[in-house]
Amino acid sequence: MDAPSEQKELLTTNRKALTVNLDEAKYGTFAEIGAGQEVARVFFQAGGAAGTIAKSISAYDMTFSDAIYGKSPRYVSQDRLALMLDREYSLLTERLSAQRGEKTTFFVFADTVSARNFKGTNECHGWMGIRFQTEPGGPTSDAVVHVRMWDKENVLQQQALGIVGTNLIYGAFYYRDNPAKFIQSLADNLGSGRIEVDMVKFTGPAFNGVDNRLLSLHLVQYGLTNAVMFGTGGEVLQPSEILYKKAILVERGSFRPVTHVNVDMLNCACAQFVQEPLVKGKDVIVLMEITMNNLLMGGDLDAQDFLSRVDLLADIGFTVLISNYSEYYRLTSYFRRYTKEMIGVAMGINNLLEVFNEKYYDNLEGGILESFGRLFRNSVKLYIYPMQQAAYDRYIATTTGAAAPNSAGNHAFSNAVLINAKNLQVSDHLRNLYAHLLENHYIDCIVGYDLNILSIFSRDVLHRIKAGDLTWERMVPEPVVEAIKKRHLFGYGAQTQPAPAAAGTPVLAS
Repeated sequence: MDAPSEQKELLTTNRKALTVNLDEAKYGTFAEIGAGQEVARVFFQAGGAAGTIAKSISAYDMTFSDAIYGKSPRYVSQDRLALMLDREYSLLTERLSAQRGEKTTFFVFADTVSARNFKGTNECHGWMGIRFQTEPGGPTSDAVVHVRMWDKENVLQQQALGIVGTNLIYGAFYYRDNPAKFIQSLADNLGSGRIEVDMVKFTGPAFNGVDNRLLSLHLVQYGLTNAVMFGTGGEVLQPSEILYKKAILVERGSFRPVTHVNVDMLNCACAQFVQEPLVKGKDVIVLMEITMNNLLMGGDLDAQDFLSRVDLLADIGFTVLISNYSEYYRLTSYFRRYTKEMIGVAMGINNLLEVFNEKYYDNLEGGILESFGRLFRNSVKLYIYPMQQAAYDRYIATTTGAAAPNSAGNHAFSNAVLINAKNLQVSDHLRNLYAHLLENHYIDCIVGYDLNILSIFSRDVLHRIKAGDLTWERMVPEPVVEAIKKRHLFGYGAQTQPAPAAAGTPVLAS
């Protein structure tokens, strides 16, 4: 359903509310807990609200709230929001269906939020959602989001909540057939840095065919948040609930597709991580992380490619994080929002060299020293997976343009030699810094790895899949083989005849 009048200019918050108010078919309830009734206020101030608002309620006292909606473990939670939507929609239809159900599309907007308190010590966040009909007497659909407020003053947070709530209502009514535009519109009239939307979930017949994982990716793509998370069943997760007070181990990669090396790296790092004195006895969450930079390497976002990677990782039991944090220090700082426990990062030699590449820190006044100060503070350790000498030589040649040191040497011998965290050579002026990090166990070698799989690289697997070279099947976990064949992922099946393997020339990939 399109907006009543498609305009190139950005619609103001007042114009959105007025448009809804003047739509005679739409009628509903506003139920808001915390930070005032800011969304209802927008609609009242826009004019014509009598044609839209059946009731406005705010049950701040916990006893009153429990009496109306029932008890839930946390008052600012998705569970509490669901109770509010259920109760208010039931009352709305019970009392008004007979009177106006044949001509009205009913809706309930609800939110439960915790805005900045007087001392400024609380977490400023909230849940908001709308349950609505698309036709009189029809079934309902829900659009639910989790928001974080970053304004430093309570009154500004209230204002921001009023705006994002209005955007959510307007989007549900007029942008539901264009989910990407719906997501983008949530930030209308807010500017950058005021509101973060880190989870979205659309359900019901109004959103048939909508994949909530893709919607979550749009949140990162359009700058509404910097990270989203998906569970082992492919479900969208709320990061603060999953990461809260947990020790975190993460591996970054392209996972296009996920290989035996990716799994071995994380499993070995995990075995070491859980033995750390600061981790023993703690709850641990293990993540596979993909950056937006990686997803956009081809230029435009390929939705099918993204979903394929998430599905494959879920198939082998991993929780997936998609982030906009190119630098590792920004990723670990993000985790610090939710936990004070130890953070481990598993990576290969090539990624470690990138961490020591100073070009990535030109934006920091303190350069690489500042980045490392941010990265390694508060119990962070890097676990480094080894690389064959031959692969390392090719990587250096590819990234620097220099001749590969062992390109003319004995290939079998160079494959037998491994580069690890202890014998890696960094730039001369960074060697003392590297030695300090190694000696103090900020960087550690991964042990217990499988020597037989070190020649496997994602890009080589991808090349073999597209070429019809069946040897790729030995390079990835069995569930991944089955999924790629069944869903025809990554170009599988494009070749009618298998092509011969490119022997001895693996292609590097992270």
